[in-house]
Amino acid sequence: MHIAAASTMKNSFLIIFFFCSFFLFQASQAGPIHPHQLTHPLDPLTKQEITLIRTIVLKKYPTKTYTVNFHYVGLDDPEKSQVLKWVSSGTPTPRNAFVIAMINTAETHEIVINLRSSNILSDKIHNGNGFPTLTAEEQTEAIALPLSYGPFINSVRKRGLNISEVVCSTFTVGWYGETKSRSRALRIECFMKSGYDVNIYVRPINGIIILANIDEMKIVEYSDRSMEPVPKAENTEYRASHMKPPFGPNLHSFATHQPQGPGFKIQGHTVR
Repeated sequence: MHIAAASTMKNSFLIIFFFCSFFLFQASQAGPIHPHQLTHPLDPLTKQEITLIRTIVLKKYPTKTYTVNFHYVGLDDPEKSQVLKWVSSGTPTPRNAFVIAMINTAETHEIVINLRSSNILSDKIHNGNGFPTLTAEEQTEAIALPLSYGPFINSVRKRGLNISEVVCSTFTVGWYGETKSRSRALRIECFMKSGYDVNIYVRPINGIIILANIDEMKIVEYSDRSMEPVPKAENTEYRASHMKPPFGPNLHSFATHQPQGPGFKIQGHTVR
């Protein structure tokens, strides 16, 4: 009974997966939408609009003088009343963008841009708690810090591990009610990865605490408190393509056919 239930659940998952894949494929065929092709006030920003936003922000904060990092760029949703007017009478709605950018690392700016006039409507510095979303670039730079950090290299050698098989990942440290949050910090944890295993999270290098300051991009706290055995790589495989029965039964293939076409329509960014 348990095996049958698991099989049914897997088949349901596959059906959902293929439907989502088809939906994403169909949506991707539309290509980028130009501003004059927008059909709804809540249509996401186009590639051209994002390029325009970058140009406007860098015009105010040129890279020769400022360091600018974009942490969020998205549509500044119009008020619901304006959207309802558009639905009932076609009244144009404001087309604004909302940007979160860090200027010179220290200042978090919240910028609203009118995309029709190409003007900055507001530019406020955020002074409260919380920091912008981490970027992929700074996380990539942060996880490389331990691999060239002397104390960590010594800790790895002391455990009899190979530094070339070490991979790290970043974790946010959280907020615990401080009136003023300190500089952006990340906790870095490291794991072992051999040539054939991919399930690194079951092979942590425990006993080491690493705290990195992202604004300065350096390790500011390090502690090697205890040595604990690192789990072996054997029996940690989870990829279906590498599993053998009874742990990874081969499912029979199936096909679907809709003679009248799909039961939905995609027009721009609207799905009916």
